[in-house]
Amino acid sequence: VARTTVAQLDSDTRQSRIVEFARTRGRVEVNALAEELDVASETIRRDLKALAGRRLLKRVHGGAVPLETVAFESGVEYRSQVDLAEKHRIASAATDLLHGAETVYLDEGFTPRLIAERIAERDLTVVTSSLLAAEALAHSTSVTVLLLGGRMRGRTLATVDHWAVDMLASLVIDVAFLGTNGISLEHGLTTPDPAVAAVKSTAVRVARRPILVAAHSKFGEAGFCRFAQVADLEAIVTGTELPVADARRYEALGPVVIRA
Repeated sequence: VARTTVAQLDSDTRQSRIVEFARTRGRVEVNALAEELDVASETIRRDLKALAGRRLLKRVHGGAVPLETVAFESGVEYRSQVDLAEKHRIASAATDLLHGAETVYLDEGFTPRLIAERIAERDLTVVTSSLLAAEALAHSTSVTVLLLGGRMRGRTLATVDHWAVDMLASLVIDVAFLGTNGISLEHGLTTPDPAVAAVKSTAVRVARRPILVAAHSKFGEAGFCRFAQVADLEAIVTGTELPVADARRYEALGPVVIRA
């Protein structure tokens, strides 16, 4: 029994280190982990399967990436490096959906920042909780920027709490470009932080046209706090990496799905 307990403790320690590596590096590879932790590749694969079952990691070809949970949320640096080419395509396709809008909400996240860069020459009023988006528009001579007040979250460089919610709730927005930590058919759009969810749900409510911009890796995932249902959205803009069959399942709930 003692030997089993020690082995279990060793397994727990190893798996904890794997999660830490994934969250720090953004991705872990089976072969590299096997060499670094001095175990067989089969052992690492079993560890990744166990961690995926506990919804701490998501399996990808050759390794795994971290899932965002109440205890862990990726920061700006990580988001600016993952699915980057896809996010640029999504931002370009999303910009094409403005269709004469005069007021735009830009959510926190890296993709909304990319959208901000693409609309800097347009005649718009932009409301945002994101310091990244506001900074991208700082030198625009045609865009009026309204930055929501509140507590700044250092991990995402965005504002939250009642100051942000109250200000946003008093507005009527033509188009809201929203990000999410996860979207699933069953649970809708979710995020780990209740304060973030409050801002996002308010944006969905005050926007005439709520549009989700999300990389394919967000699909099929669910976080702690729901801020919208799939049916609340006018459109979803994602990458061609999302399979057509999956896109059709989301379209069946209401929104148009654009694979850029």
